[in-house]
Amino acid sequence: MAILEIIKYPDPRLKEASQPVQAFDDALRDFVADLEETMRAGPGGVGIAAPQVGRFERIVIVDVSGMRKLPAGSSNSGRLVLINPEITEWEGMAMGREGCMSVPDYTGNVIRAEKVRFTAHDEFGELHEYACEGYEARAVQHEADHLDGMLFLDRLVSRRTDLFRRKVYQQKDKR
Repeated sequence: MAILEIIKYPDPRLKEASQPVQAFDDALRDFVADLEETMRAGPGGVGIAAPQVGRFERIVIVDVSGMRKLPAGSSNSGRLVLINPEITEWEGMAMGREGCMSVPDYTGNVIRAEKVRFTAHDEFGELHEYACEGYEARAVQHEADHLDGMLFLDRLVSRRTDLFRRKVYQQKDKR
């Protein structure tokens, strides 16, 4: 496994739309393992999308289970590998603070659905249906946006009032 380089804003590649995954093979599973290791190496990472490391396929990992305390009303499905995800239903809207490994210096307030239902394949090609709410639903929507070339910055109501400079985090030492 390897920690991959995260593409940072304003790199124009972050605006590229991703293509559906066609082959569910060992090469895909190796990439998913590298993508997950990259997510876990970052400070506070709960999700990552393949375009953030320069692979423009519809692959996302979300795992909020490592958070010390999830906000009330949040689901926790554990590790979700979502390949070719499709959000099929959404309900309610709420404002929440988001950050991104590709935008390391800022966080912002973004309005997202409070509950989502979606389908996705796992790394073995099996199709699953999911339902998430709260923080986990927000993370799924955030990562799915990357697959369409969107960042949380594109969803800010106002850059003047809803964008904030992030605290400086120490990188985890993986020796």
